[in-house]
Amino acid sequence: MNPPASAPAFLVSAGWGGAEIRPLAGDASFRRYFRVVEHDRTAILMDSPPDKGEDPRPFISIARWLTQRGFAAPEILHEDLDQGLVLLQDFGDARMRETVDAAPESELRLYEEAVDLLVRLRDHPAAADIGPYSPSQYHREAKLLPDWYCGALGLHVDAQGYNDAWNAALAPVLTGHTPVTVLRDYHAENIMLIEGSESLGLLDFQDALAGHPAYDLVSLLQDARRDVPPELETAMLDRYKRRTGVGDEFDIAYHVLGAQRNAKIIGIFTRLWRRDGKPRYAGLCPRVWGYLERDLKHPALKPVADWFGANVPQDMRGDPMTIAGE
Repeated sequence: MNPPASAPAFLVSAGWGGAEIRPLAGDASFRRYFRVVEHDRTAILMDSPPDKGEDPRPFISIARWLTQRGFAAPEILHEDLDQGLVLLQDFGDARMRETVDAAPESELRLYEEAVDLLVRLRDHPAAADIGPYSPSQYHREAKLLPDWYCGALGLHVDAQGYNDAWNAALAPVLTGHTPVTVLRDYHAENIMLIEGSESLGLLDFQDALAGHPAYDLVSLLQDARRDVPPELETAMLDRYKRRTGVGDEFDIAYHVLGAQRNAKIIGIFTRLWRRDGKPRYAGLCPRVWGYLERDLKHPALKPVADWFGANVPQDMRGDPMTIAGE
């Protein structure tokens, strides 16, 4: 993974002209990341290519909003918005995911800290310059499953029935709450343990919207990339409810938004395999199906559960690449 041709000049303008540029793992988008090393200091170079539809402005805006409120988002060291280049504070390599996997005894403590961060985030009105998590957005995301997953497997499904089922399930979730800043990808691979800091570091929040506080909690506890034990999920949901004083309506929102998010992820992961040539994402779908089926057991999701029962046979729920025989 080579850095963009403009990177050396950008680093000179940032005061890092003699730095070495080392590739880091990218993500599911066109964004790429590099570690910049100069003597005893490091930073992260984020490449958000405008010609690929990437725009670093939302990331920069939310990063500053978070830090102004005491959360640990990367400091913006330098930026060139026209080229999509941003130099960020380096949080190191200690992600919550690998830390928990290597030291299972840390799992409970770190998940408690991650839940408590969301409790604190709830205390702040949503950022002023982000859009709402609108009904049309929820529907558009949920529709990714029939469009991509069912499409990849040749399943002919009831599209109008799917839309109607989600209308019924989402109705009680869309009102009656104060919107918060929803980071939208809050999970163990986007949470950093920063050396010398008691705060958890936050990453990958450029798609933030103003929405229901249950969304980020379910993102954390129904993690598409690692198995979260059901008993831990229950304990952390109970912890959040105790600390915020929310009632049974929060349980409804949690499972409805969990089902919506998991349907979206199954669709996105299938698209990443089918369209973008990234087959490893197809292999993550069975875990997400497990979460989705757990959510569909909630009575508030009966219309959606009935749709799945009528349209997606049990033996067609899993790794779409394997099921398709590819």
